Amino acid sequence: MSNNSSFLKEMGITEWTSRDAIQAQPEAFVVASSQAAPQEAQSSPRVGNGMWWFFGNEPQGDAKILFQNLIRVLGLAKNEWSWKNPSEKLGQLENPGSPVVAIAFGGPVAQKITGERDPLPQLRETVLALNMGNDEEIPVIASFELNQVLTKPKEKAMLWQDLLMARSVLQNI
Repeated sequence: MSNNSSFLKEMGITEWTSRDAIQAQPEAFVVASSQAAPQEAQSSPRVGNGMWWFFGNEPQGDAKILFQNLIRVLGLAKNEWSWKNPSEKLGQLENPGSPVVAIAFGGPVAQKITGERDPLPQLRETVLALNMGNDEEIPVIASFELNQVLTKPKEKAMLWQDLLMARSVLQNI
């Protein structure tokens, strides 16, 4: 937990409590008391809540380290997220069958995948839609490019807010 705290502090967040962890504690206690040791209950694989699609240029260098830290703090397993190329034909994307939320890193990427024309400051803090070509739409959260937030701590905190909003959207699908 101290690693997560240091990552959050680096993002400009001084205190953080996961509601999922609070709700999961009683279940972990019941499992631990009915089975063997509490450590086994904590190490058991968890059920994923959905899929995260990240649109933009795959990060390199320090941006990649930042992204890996974000994935770790969000608690996402490798099979719960993937990079998508914004220049792909969006109609060819396949819904994995579980709820999906998309994160667009950067204003141009958000504009491209949603068809919106507003600049990033107006697109942020709004749930946009990615039309899959049929009647299905996937919620999209627009945020900053990872390279951009490396030099601007305030934007790093706003990126984290965007990711928390995406998590909330995914949990309510």
